[in-house]
Amino acid sequence: MKNADNLTRCPWCGTDPLYVAYHDHEWGRPEHDPRRLFELLILESFQAGLSWITILRKREGFRAAFRGFEPELIASWGEPETARLLGDPGIVRHRGKIEGTIRGAQAFLRIEAREGFSAFLWAFAPPPSPRPRTHGDVPGQTAQSQAMSKALKREGFNFVGPTITYAFMQASGMVNDHLADCHWG
Repeated sequence: MKNADNLTRCPWCGTDPLYVAYHDHEWGRPEHDPRRLFELLILESFQAGLSWITILRKREGFRAAFRGFEPELIASWGEPETARLLGDPGIVRHRGKIEGTIRGAQAFLRIEAREGFSAFLWAFAPPPSPRPRTHGDVPGQTAQSQAMSKALKREGFNFVGPTITYAFMQASGMVNDHLADCHWG
């Protein structure tokens, strides 16, 4: 799909400037920073059942509400912080996802101390493959995203089913699902 700038992009980003910027500057770029990966995984988990543009529009609100996604801070939160977040219109207010983020921060700290969060996640990345030609060629989940989902759940993460983990793998650059004719290539 060509936009006003005459560049062909993956059709999912449409023409919304926020979506276009996300597509062009973030989505699919390999990310190895453990804290950025934690933020991205948590945002993907909040996306479950919603559209990604909803999360993108609230991303700055999430960053403020979750204090920059600092796992050390979030891991110590309890009911007072959960109640504060449930009252924050700048985020998706879902008790299970908020409490899951706190448990996820605790899991992040255990994994980071044990082997490194980035190494843990990137161990599930498949070998590079040819870019898909059409949106229909893009899977909703893979054996690798299923394995990542199971491992994350064992560690204590929630809302990380295999479709969410595949979306995370796409967003973090573990897989390159930019279509073959996309300018990003």
